[in-house]
Amino acid sequence: MIRVLIADDHNLVRKGIRSLLEESGKIEVIYEASDGAEAVEKVTEMQPDIAILDLSMPRLDGLQASEKILGLGLNTQIIILSIHSDPTIVHQLLKIGVKGYLKKDALTEELIFAVDSAVQRKTYLSPTVSEDVMPLLLGNDPDEVPDSLGELLTPREREVLQLVAEGHTNQSTAHTLGISVKTVEKHRANLMSKLNVDNLPALIRKALKHNLIFMK
Repeated sequence: MIRVLIADDHNLVRKGIRSLLEESGKIEVIYEASDGAEAVEKVTEMQPDIAILDLSMPRLDGLQASEKILGLGLNTQIIILSIHSDPTIVHQLLKIGVKGYLKKDALTEELIFAVDSAVQRKTYLSPTVSEDVMPLLLGNDPDEVPDSLGELLTPREREVLQLVAEGHTNQSTAHTLGISVKTVEKHRANLMSKLNVDNLPALIRKALKHNLIFMK
């Protein structure tokens, strides 16, 4: 049996994915996480064969969770299942080692095939996603900017940015990340400086525009 962890902040979505996977008869869903931080914690503990992550999740988004999971050096492979299909995001995920990217309207057979491919260390992309991202993979997209805003931010700054965008105060952000309020304030100041904005609404707008955070 292929052991799979699912992470999505919507209970009904998790249950639906679980049902589709387990109907195949060869996949066992061993855990359902409701956010990215929980997904990282449970992958570390349970070490599933595959982690299927939503891109837009609280605390840690799918990209941040993927970076942390892949940084653990486990055998767990990652598939992203999302409503988003921005080719630059897909490209970024593939660069860090994600093995699959599917739209949430994908057919059941696609999802099962993506799981099978990931187990074999092969990459699967939904056809429409693959068509859009191929120019970036081939390196011949004239609009690609190598030094994107995302590359200016540290992993911790991205975590702070995600929590701030979700409406967390400095105190709750500090508690969630296990850091001091003063450190959160410093990260927020760095974010303002790096993104060249001077207020919180502008920071969030720019972060959304450049796919630095993902909100439903």
